Amino acid sequence: MKKTKKPSAYFEAIGRRKTAVARVRLQAQGTGEFLTNGQPLEKYFPARALQQKARESLIKISPLDQFRVSVKVKGGGLHAQAEAIRHGIARALVKFDAGSRQMLKKAGFLTRDSRMRERKKFGLKRARRAPQWGKR
Repeated sequence: MKKTKKPSAYFEAIGRRKTAVARVRLQAQGTGEFLTNGQPLEKYFPARALQQKARESLIKISPLDQFRVSVKVKGGGLHAQAEAIRHGIARALVKFDAGSRQMLKKAGFLTRDSRMRERKKFGLKRARRAPQWGKR
């Protein structure tokens, strides 16, 4: 009879920002590995500022090597994706340890930033930008 290796428990959450959606999985017995869409975080987000933004909620709560983070993110731009990852990690950390909720809430990581791009209206060039008008 084969012994099957039992997968380590993970905590899953979804983070959103603009049109970006990040599905985050935190594994408690981690090595500090941070994968985004199958790539290391440093390769997916070449800019250090975006890497920092994605890791912010982890840095706020615990040492980085305590968890293994796996993220699937789609939609939006890179900045929105980094903020969606931060939101998702914060939600997963609350599932892991409810005591961290107060600190994450105070930092603003649990609040979903609901600002979206306004839709373009007909007859206009953008949402509010009207075509140029000239009298002569």
